[in-house]
Amino acid sequence: MSTNSIKSDALEPTRGELKNASAGERLLRRLPVYGLPILTLVLIVLFSAILPQTFPTMLNVRSIVMDKAIIAMLSLAAMIPMAAGKIDLTVGYGIVLWHILAISLQTMLGLPWEAAVVIVIVLGGLIGLLNGVLVEVARIDSFIATLGTGTVLYAIALCHTGGRQVVGTLPQGFLALNGTMVFGLPISGFYVLGLAILLWLILEHLPIGRYLYAIGANPKAAALNGIPVQRFTVGAFIASGALTAVAGVLLASKLRIGQASVGLEYLLPALVGAFLGSTTIKPGRVNVWGTMFGVAILAVGIAGIQQFGGSFWVEPLFNGVTLLIAIGIAGYAQRRRGSVLKNFKKTGA
Repeated sequence: MSTNSIKSDALEPTRGELKNASAGERLLRRLPVYGLPILTLVLIVLFSAILPQTFPTMLNVRSIVMDKAIIAMLSLAAMIPMAAGKIDLTVGYGIVLWHILAISLQTMLGLPWEAAVVIVIVLGGLIGLLNGVLVEVARIDSFIATLGTGTVLYAIALCHTGGRQVVGTLPQGFLALNGTMVFGLPISGFYVLGLAILLWLILEHLPIGRYLYAIGANPKAAALNGIPVQRFTVGAFIASGALTAVAGVLLASKLRIGQASVGLEYLLPALVGAFLGSTTIKPGRVNVWGTMFGVAILAVGIAGIQQFGGSFWVEPLFNGVTLLIAIGIAGYAQRRRGSVLKNFKKTGA
């Protein structure tokens, strides 16, 4: 059996499943595919109608992009190992150390900002390599392995800063990495858009993406079909680690200071965005545009609630509840898919 014939386990309805379905059944089957984008649009319209002076404004759009671009990048980073059936918690812990290191390499060691950026990204990739080795060679569960690695990174960040802020004069070129405006919007939003397009091309239109999804669906079957499971899984962790480091550099450019108390709050929304992404566009598997819509609905929902006067605890509450809903939808979709497939096989339609 050729690796080209391996299908993903996405839950979008097939033509065979919809052939004899009624109009109502077709709508229900397609709802999980487009439900999240529709809900995002509904929230935008709703908040724009209720808050016409503040929500549908360029200032609000600029604020949302500036606040959520780094979370979107981390969600895309977390999505790559998820495609292979793994989870990488260092997207939350790693950004703590990387944004501190990006600043301290310049202010303490006097390195040019370009060298500091390259060093941080290389170190991020090496941590991803370590995670991949722990998971694929040492055979440690990815949740446990990356939790351990992430905790060590956080401890190093605490030790390096001594609990104090890392401050100093940073060059204008480094500050421009996140501070530049393009067409009235933060350049970080265009970074995310470019990254999303690149990952979409890789995952949906190149063999490497097909291999990662095959590994995530059934690693043993993937290995039997000649896919080098270990190599691709380790590569997914390396890519995730490098992208996390890039996000850390952008965070350093945005904050202009480094502190160990900043960064961990990105972990939950980044994972929520990736998990939400698995419930839409291609329900049942993580995907790029689903992840983007997952981050978008978080951004829109939180921005609207905060403009209503929501308290400081609204954002973590919204993120947590949304994560539970996303996992519930994914589980329901999986059970629904199994039921539909059984009926489909029985009828021979």
